[in-house]
Amino acid sequence: MESSKLTKKRAGRKRQRSRSPALPKRNIVGCRISHKWKEGDEHITQWNGTVLDQVPVNPSLYLVKYDGIDSVHALELYKDKRVLSLKVISKRVVSSGVTDSSFADAIVGKEVNHLFEGEHGSKEEWRGMVLSQAPILDNSFYITYERDPILYTYQLLDDFKEGDLQIMEGFSDPPSLDIDLELVDGLIGKHVEYTNDDGSKRDGLIIYQIETKPRVYLVKYEDDVHIHVTHLEKEL
Repeated sequence: MESSKLTKKRAGRKRQRSRSPALPKRNIVGCRISHKWKEGDEHITQWNGTVLDQVPVNPSLYLVKYDGIDSVHALELYKDKRVLSLKVISKRVVSSGVTDSSFADAIVGKEVNHLFEGEHGSKEEWRGMVLSQAPILDNSFYITYERDPILYTYQLLDDFKEGDLQIMEGFSDPPSLDIDLELVDGLIGKHVEYTNDDGSKRDGLIIYQIETKPRVYLVKYEDDVHIHVTHLEKEL
């Protein structure tokens, strides 16, 4: 399974959906999981992570934060044939609820400048937008960045205290989604088509709307395990 890193450009990916038996009744949201991953002729790799959410408009789709990976993944854990030997390795993670509420109020919905350590020890600036508090994980927030508009999760309070996170203005909106539909009941659960710069198209599903930024949506494309943060350019 390929994952993006903030210090490296993400390579293009080709993903395929697969089908298998129906979902079990057990609720695994909040649980620690492990599974193997096999894609094409690549070597089998081992992945451990925490299930953050189950997508209401597509209950087979789960949001997962994998250990050592900062981007959030969206996978049909029980249907994707690339996921092998899926196991629940612990019961639900109990959040301590210790997130600083005043910090959350100050940071959610805000544009920020986030500093990361570069390849040679220097600080690199990443302009981003804090979207919301992340579920399950203590002190964690969903955030996206101008130059990599997918969904990440970080514990931002420590970075803020150390001066590596600053609230700013002037963030550029995430890539726009031009939808030629008249939607009465909203966009959540709607299938969309996005045209890439090279003219190729990709199909996706709008899975969430950001409460603090009502024109910003989360989209899961069929050919990618990442969650893309998209700005709705025009009123419908």
